[in-house]
Amino acid sequence: MDKRMELGTTGVGTFGEGRSGTSTDRLFRVEPGHSAEFVLEQAAVLMGCVNKLSHHLQFEQDEAMRCAVHYLSGMAKALIDDLGHSAQGNAPAR
Repeated sequence: MDKRMELGTTGVGTFGEGRSGTSTDRLFRVEPGHSAEFVLEQAAVLMGCVNKLSHHLQFEQDEAMRCAVHYLSGMAKALIDDLGHSAQGNAPAR
């Protein structure tokens, strides 16, 4: 089996500042057990949205779009960080 297909989320990827506003107190966490293929597809979709929104932000000032870019990019980063954790030899939590 392709090694990439064996990789999956481990549940360590996080995003969104928690109540304290620090990076150690996160509001959201990636769920363990999702396949690498699915995670990469979802990260690509999220980054496609970020790309389109950031392009629109070049021409208009919109606080909601700016906020969406921040959260969507954070979600994509959490997915990729989590998958990277798995690629370093850490098995998905089940």
